Amino acid sequence: MPEKLKGFLGLAVRAGMAAPGGAMALDAIRSGRAGVVLIDERASDNTRKKLVDACVFRRVRWAVLPAGWIADACGKGDLMAVCVRKGGLADRISELTLEN
Repeated sequence: MPEKLKGFLGLAVRAGMAAPGGAMALDAIRSGRAGVVLIDERASDNTRKKLVDACVFRRVRWAVLPAGWIADACGKGDLMAVCVRKGGLADRISELTLEN
């Protein structure tokens, strides 16, 4: 994954445009505020299924990233999922994940 993607994700977290964690991401998806959802490959099968199913149903873009990558980019401990709210940051993050 490119360093640019890490930078944009970190910026989204610092700007308050991200919902870190599976439960918060799921709430953002259900409320219609989600722009893109990023899931760690180490996330449990149950968490992954819940998030992916919600994304498919609500037509939200999602991607699975390498282990530990999301936690490193966000600067938070053992983070398995993050949702970036709709807007320019979510669009750019989505573009960068599709490039790889």
